Amino acid sequence: MSAAVKNGGDFAFTAANKKWAAGQIAKYPEGRQASAVMPLLTRAQDQNAGWLSTPAIEHVAEFLGMAAIRVLEVATFYSMYRLSPVGKHVIEICTTTPCWLRGSDAVVAAAKEELGIDFGETTSDGEFTLLEVECAGACVNAPVCAIHRKYYEDLDGDSIRAIIQSLRSGKEPDAGPQIERQKSAPVGGPTTLTEGA
Repeated sequence: MSAAVKNGGDFAFTAANKKWAAGQIAKYPEGRQASAVMPLLTRAQDQNAGWLSTPAIEHVAEFLGMAAIRVLEVATFYSMYRLSPVGKHVIEICTTTPCWLRGSDAVVAAAKEELGIDFGETTSDGEFTLLEVECAGACVNAPVCAIHRKYYEDLDGDSIRAIIQSLRSGKEPDAGPQIERQKSAPVGGPTTLTEGA
């Protein structure tokens, strides 16, 4: 196993997760159980405080009858998998071109200042990890970040600070656009087809 993956102690699915994993595997034809590797890795990461240790990867491999290196290949390919411990709140800020054009630099600067950490670091209290990600796929609402699998959109420096402060106080801020916008509709509301049919 790669030295890049931290050990993290023993790992085994809980009884509930083991049952769930068996249900995932049952969705695939006989001999194709390896197709369930991504959902099982995600469940293992959730169970293991947000990251995949060497024992967690090996457990998933054993569960699926795969070589551990094959599971590691998946875990290292996708950015949603983390191979070292993370904070309670993982803030993933997109800095790809659409987000950058709409001000992600200001969002990044405010988040770094508010948290006192850089990308790839965790606060000393273990509460926050800050990560840079490639295209979050919500370009129309750029700049965006993801926290707890929820998207926070139309960000600026003030809104990312407010989100971080809410999380610090134990509140889950409302996801979605952080400006007056309905989901991904144009800012300011409809401009065409405004009359009744």
